[in-house]
Amino acid sequence: MRLVAALVTLLLLVGTVTDATAHAALISVEPASGSILTTAPKAVEFRFNEAVTPGAIQLIDGAGRARDDARVTASGEGISVAMPPDLPQGTAVVSYRVISQDGHPVAGSVIFSVGAPTATQPTGNADGPLKALILLSRIGVYLGLFVGVGGVFFGRWIALSMTAMGTPRAALLIGIPSAIVSLGALGLDLLGLPLPAGLTTAPWTIAFATSAGPALLLAIAAMLLALMALNRAWYARVFAAIAFAGVGLSLAITGHAATASPEWLTRPAIFVHGLAVAFWIGALAPLATLVSKPTPAVLPLLNRFSRIAMPVVAALALTGLTLAIIQLEKPSALIETAYGLILSVKLALILSLLVLAALNRFRWTPALAKDRGAASALKCSILLECGAALGIFAVVAGWRFTPPPRTIVPETPLAIHIHSDKAMFQVLVSPGKAGMDDFVLQLMTGEAAPLKAKEATLTLSLPERGIAPMERDAELGPDGYWHVGKVELPFAGRWHVRIDALVTDFEKVTLEDDLEVAPP
Repeated sequence: MRLVAALVTLLLLVGTVTDATAHAALISVEPASGSILTTAPKAVEFRFNEAVTPGAIQLIDGAGRARDDARVTASGEGISVAMPPDLPQGTAVVSYRVISQDGHPVAGSVIFSVGAPTATQPTGNADGPLKALILLSRIGVYLGLFVGVGGVFFGRWIALSMTAMGTPRAALLIGIPSAIVSLGALGLDLLGLPLPAGLTTAPWTIAFATSAGPALLLAIAAMLLALMALNRAWYARVFAAIAFAGVGLSLAITGHAATASPEWLTRPAIFVHGLAVAFWIGALAPLATLVSKPTPAVLPLLNRFSRIAMPVVAALALTGLTLAIIQLEKPSALIETAYGLILSVKLALILSLLVLAALNRFRWTPALAKDRGAASALKCSILLECGAALGIFAVVAGWRFTPPPRTIVPETPLAIHIHSDKAMFQVLVSPGKAGMDDFVLQLMTGEAAPLKAKEATLTLSLPERGIAPMERDAELGPDGYWHVGKVELPFAGRWHVRIDALVTDFEKVTLEDDLEVAPP
């Protein structure tokens, strides 16, 4: 009973964790990635859109050597990486891996050159096996929570029978070790460590320090209580109910959806959403087993489940729609972002589930009352629902690596200001990286008044790469600025920019400067 009390306490206490807020995004870095500096910087300063925790920071100097003497300090949204005093000339790479407040890692690299650039590149991260392990363990956790805990709740509270608990029991036995593996894999991912490092304490320690750590502990506790609820004991129904609540709590304390703002709405929404999924999906396997050998009690059970399921599905749809609106922010994100594409596939699978559920409710269940032969068709339909549910688990697990559109910080355009006594030109380049870029030219007089020009021309060259001047005509937009779209900049580096503005048929103003284009 001490173990029982400990599990119940863990469910209640861990469920109150509310310190996670969002998925971190890098806002700025100084010096900017791609910069060519005359002297080595004293430090590389990162700033994120929320407080982060350093996971793994690595410096590779211009000689291609991995350095362990770069000091890392963190303060709220900022992380400072002090450079060693003997940093050689050449291209240096600072690879960072930080932990956002939703427990997910954010990784990237900053490249800058001291003096002449060299061919130094970020070290490759062979995280394919780790990503596969994270996905598989996440699917296992979903099986344990939704099929296992949800199935036990169905047996104890809806079917009032434990005769079809083979699949929920197996799901729980898969889900518990999957949650443990998921916890270790989370730590490895946060620190950027290989799989063998899972035998050390570092990844486990850092995983417990994130919001995802308590969530997984809560999931394990819920699954253990559900296993206990399989026994014929006076506490079985109570444990099944507590475990069922634990499903919603474990989802509501971490992750993209639960930690979105406003949390007073998103956390209850994900709690209700998780319970609705567990209720619906958990019932499928036991129902398929019961329908395969129909008894007089099966038809009343199907009718009772259908009546309860209708408001549950309504709650599922309402909370899912609410969370989707918050996460996507705009409908176009459904097809323009990886997160939206995953959601689109999930919605298609849910639609198939709803069609099958309606078919079961309005055709096969009434037919079962008249024709026992309808049991085979009903079982087949329920098994198809199970397959669609497994597909949803696999798809949703991919959200682990795809930040929602609401967390994506738009890239700040690269800007340069060119001026002389006669004129001032402001140049904005989006995104300011090697590849396809858009230029916006603001032409002004020396007194900062708009400069009226008949035509404007942009000329770009990269002498260090042997790229001769490329001339492009600008078009005057309705905003009063001159635009040059889809300019191909094949290489990063210091591009020479020249702007020619034809003021009159006999007067042309020309200004030029250099533009530092970052790597893609």
